[in-house]
Amino acid sequence: MLSATCRRLAPALWGPRAPSAVARRYLLAPGVRSFADQSERAEEPRTFHPELLKFLVCPLSKKPLRYEASTNELINDELGIAYPVIDGIPNMIPQAARTTRQNKKQEEVEQH
Repeated sequence: MLSATCRRLAPALWGPRAPSAVARRYLLAPGVRSFADQSERAEEPRTFHPELLKFLVCPLSKKPLRYEASTNELINDELGIAYPVIDGIPNMIPQAARTTRQNKKQEEVEQH
């Protein structure tokens, strides 16, 4: 099941340039360990690939998200929430999101 998912997502991740025949054979071969399992690659921090924004939407509003690199979060400006990206993987669980807007009461107090 995981191999089938990798095959479907691979073109989106590779973008306009496809990997070499050797890399493609290695990536799609059944039973091959992922790069994250290899000790030399496991220590490198993973970063979020902005190309994935084409496929990701907010689970609450179903609206597109924007990536904020400075905070490493996916932001829904409409709802005022931000989903964290951990090791390059977005955590899209609504309970894990933080609010980006202050309460109206707090805004009123600060204005006066």
